[in-house]
Amino acid sequence: MKAFTQLDGLAAPMDRANVDTDMIIPKQFLKSIKRSGFGPNLFDELRYLDEGRPGEDCSQRPVNPDFPLNHARYQGASVLLARENFGCGSSREHAPWALEDYGFRCVIAPSFADIFFNNCFKNGILPIVLSANVVDNLFNEMYSSEGYRLLVDLPAQTITTPAGDVITFDVDAFRKHCLINGLDDIGLTLQDADAIRDFEKNWQQKSPWLFREHRA
Repeated sequence: MKAFTQLDGLAAPMDRANVDTDMIIPKQFLKSIKRSGFGPNLFDELRYLDEGRPGEDCSQRPVNPDFPLNHARYQGASVLLARENFGCGSSREHAPWALEDYGFRCVIAPSFADIFFNNCFKNGILPIVLSANVVDNLFNEMYSSEGYRLLVDLPAQTITTPAGDVITFDVDAFRKHCLINGLDDIGLTLQDADAIRDFEKNWQQKSPWLFREHRA
């Protein structure tokens, strides 16, 4: 998992409440269990004018000119501004996979669905909860200023706007540690790899009959 410390990123809008995981990555793309390759189908039903199919070359598809991520001013964005209850619906982990594969490393919203919120941390994305009023202000500033960037500092737990305003945010200490060090569940387990191997070796010595090959 990619570590997250500081992010100086262009912001882009998802200016609607209750964006569910099927809108983030539609169900027809869930056949793959690889964590990569989902970026071109992020927000597929909003982003394109036709129906997307797995394995299709999205560069040849007709795009929705009204969808913000198709606008030149938001190309290369890595911070997503969203509204209430972002990531609701089914628990598919493909949703943060798609966001991360597209290039988003941080999502800022007044609230998130719990499972999606947890899955973000496990996949290198920092979800930040701010009050609705603060999020409103960020949306207004972003819309009024092309090239609007936010500096997200996870160790300091701050967001700095182009005007120099500093916004603080809360984050669980353990999740913060994992993101800063790039540790997902597998990475956390591998930290104890030596202890696991020692346990297995000792257990085999104490109970050798459990490890004998049984022949029919």
